[in-house]
Amino acid sequence: MPYELNNKIKELTPYEPITGDYRIRLDANESYIQYPKEKLQTALNQGLNRYPDPYAKKLCESFSKLYSVKANNVTAGNGSDELISLIVGAFFTHGDTLLTLSHDFSMYRFYGNVFGIKTEVFSKKTDLTIDVDALISYINEHHIAGLIFSNPCNPTSLSLNREAVIKLVSSVNALVVVDEAYMDFSDQSILDVCCNYSNVMVLKTCSKAIGLAAIRLGFAIANDKITKALRAVKSPYNVNAVTQSIGEIVLNDDAYVKECTANLLINKTELYNEILKLSQKTNLFEVIYPSSTNFLFIKTNQSKYIFEELLKRSIAIRYMGDYIRITTGSKAENKELIEALKEIVEGCLL
Repeated sequence: MPYELNNKIKELTPYEPITGDYRIRLDANESYIQYPKEKLQTALNQGLNRYPDPYAKKLCESFSKLYSVKANNVTAGNGSDELISLIVGAFFTHGDTLLTLSHDFSMYRFYGNVFGIKTEVFSKKTDLTIDVDALISYINEHHIAGLIFSNPCNPTSLSLNREAVIKLVSSVNALVVVDEAYMDFSDQSILDVCCNYSNVMVLKTCSKAIGLAAIRLGFAIANDKITKALRAVKSPYNVNAVTQSIGEIVLNDDAYVKECTANLLINKTELYNEILKLSQKTNLFEVIYPSSTNFLFIKTNQSKYIFEELLKRSIAIRYMGDYIRITTGSKAENKELIEALKEIVEGCLL
């Protein structure tokens, strides 16, 4: 008899980001700013014949100084994705229910399915905001074991305020995982208080504001008990030596990180305002959501058409059904995007 895949994975399809050689990439929420390579020479010249520090101690210390948390409560991961998969796979067991939100990062549900964890979806309101009281009631009434969500949200770009998140965490017995991948662009973080709670983990990434998407580096912050468990279930040498060294150098460069974040926010705001102006000339954009991130989320019944027309001009954005998501680029890239959108709008009006 031929070997058969199990039901969990037999129907899965690989995650397929946009591939191809496009002049302007505004589809993956990356930073257009690149850290000066000459400052990374020591990281690139190190020996590669020894295993890296299994706990990335110096790297976690650099992170702790930048974000004012205790290094002992920080766990480094091979991108936030590794940490998400570890949390879903190890902190929940058969019979547990993991709750995700809609709309939110699709990989949360993906990992739940891969690990055989029952996953349910709690719907946001029609304006894509979260009814926190209803969410608390649902978690408690349905005995939910865990909740994972992004704040600010990918893809909606909306942010849940700090007080609401703390209320949520303190009102449920479930493990609450708050993915703050985009919180560098907002000011509603619970990072400073998360270790005071027995049931919360905060995730951070270096792929967005810090501009290190290529090296795959993320962090989980939690109290001593959760941190000990997370370090116990991760692979021994999960963050390679080059990533650790590069991450340490960049995270220690506090002025650079702050400047990058500020520049990204300036360009995002300018892009948002330009698209608002453009929307006044057409009904092409149904909703342009206020953004707490480095990208814009737009509802439009012409999403596929806009996506395809931009690809023809070698500009990649993210097509998401009735929505498009546009990462801020440099000033020059944003200008070219706006000019392309003006052409597309004019074509629709003819």
